[in-house]
Amino acid sequence: MRLDKYLKVTRLIKRRTIANEACDAGRVLVNGKPARASYDVKVGDIIEIGIGRPIKARVLTVSEFSTKETASQQYELLS
Repeated sequence: MRLDKYLKVTRLIKRRTIANEACDAGRVLVNGKPARASYDVKVGDIIEIGIGRPIKARVLTVSEFSTKETASQQYELLS
């Protein structure tokens, strides 16, 4: 799944266009490297988001759809 879509589906970023713009601006790192919005997210990737409050999360599962209740089960927040 594309990185921008994953960020939107998991609700780490509210809108896909905002996720796309953040990736273009270099505000999203995957495994310590700047990632494009088209990056293919895999289980075990570490995503760092530098918008507002910094967020660091490990990908646990990749699913095309999720509900509000199950969205947070797709990642694990790191310190």
